[in-house]
Amino acid sequence: MERIVITGGRPLRGAVKVSGAKNSSLAIVAAACLAPDVSVLENVPHCQDVLTLKQILEDLGVRFQIAGSRMAIDARGLYRTTPPYDLCRRMRASFYTAGLLLARMGRAEVPLPGGCSIGTRPVDFHMRGFAALGAEVTTEHGYMKAGFARRARGTQFYVPRSSVGTTINLMMVASTARGTTVLQNAAREPEVVDTAVFLNLMGARVRGAGTDTVTVRGVPALHGAQYTIIPDRIEAGTYLLCGVATRGDVMVEGLIPEHFQALLTKLQEAGAEAVVEPDGVRVRMSGDLQAIDVDTAPYPGFATDLHPPLVAVLARAHGTSTIRETIYDSRFGYVEELRRMGTDMRVDGDTVHVRGVEQLTGAPVEARDIRAGAAVVIAALSAVGTTEITNIENIDRGYEGLVEKLRPLGALVERVTPEAIREVV
Repeated sequence: MERIVITGGRPLRGAVKVSGAKNSSLAIVAAACLAPDVSVLENVPHCQDVLTLKQILEDLGVRFQIAGSRMAIDARGLYRTTPPYDLCRRMRASFYTAGLLLARMGRAEVPLPGGCSIGTRPVDFHMRGFAALGAEVTTEHGYMKAGFARRARGTQFYVPRSSVGTTINLMMVASTARGTTVLQNAAREPEVVDTAVFLNLMGARVRGAGTDTVTVRGVPALHGAQYTIIPDRIEAGTYLLCGVATRGDVMVEGLIPEHFQALLTKLQEAGAEAVVEPDGVRVRMSGDLQAIDVDTAPYPGFATDLHPPLVAVLARAHGTSTIRETIYDSRFGYVEELRRMGTDMRVDGDTVHVRGVEQLTGAPVEARDIRAGAAVVIAALSAVGTTEITNIENIDRGYEGLVEKLRPLGALVERVTPEAIREVV
């Protein structure tokens, strides 16, 4: 099994360009299959979650051509309505195939998904929405089985917890439903807007994306389209945090600053210099980092996916920081891993209290999920000594070429096999 080995303590300096948004790509790749046509997507990241979704859709009859970050999707051959169980169990976003198949085929038998163990993310929100659109929905032996007796019908639906996945799945089904669908308390995340823009290019009539009320007027059919995925705001935030954690000077290019204004505000509050420049956002850290308090929240609030990476930075801040997690109820799997590196933190209900320490030390740690993986990478970069990170497939799920992007910034990081590690020792 491969590992990432990092020798920390070096300030990162230089520029790094972010890839396309993983979470947008997952939704838009699925949406591209709504039409029996060919769509072309640009700026698609080569992270494992996107590749897993590709495998799932290929099993359903979709064909792909990939050249760099360009992905051509030929959905004319889609014919199956049951995606493969073993692949769907790997990630939560596989449930986008439910909305796709219901909209395109009128029925779906989709495995209940897996993914990161970061708390309760019930797909019953999605299923309630499908039922409101007229589907008969049941669960049996680990599968959701759903179908329409006739074409889906427009409805009004209140989206619980402003769920991003539910909002996107219902937008897909409503795009070809009879009548108009109004989604209240809809998610406002940039990935929702990105998907809505692409759906409209396919001929859908989606209005209000980016607000808490999304209106979808159904159309008889959709067609293929060409589109460029937005930059990944979570990846961008992760590299900014790498710069702050190592007391470096890092420019993150190819991003949309408005997508993570909450992070920039908190970094400035902590004492970092975070400046929006023509080519991107630059962070510099010359003085001492100060403790801050953060509550995660739906967009435009502080992103839950940046919670673990931020904690890795605050582990060396002066004072005690508190981070309250309001989205997921078990997002603290990273805590034990960071404690191995000398952090001082405790979890109290939905809040982690982080008392800053003078220095972290390298240790064997595990990437328990995608963003916990980012947290241990950031901690390793700022620690004294060498850190070995296992379960790096979780990092691969969400980050394209992380090692290759960190090296030009001056990080001492490599990806090695267990045999290579033994030879070094």
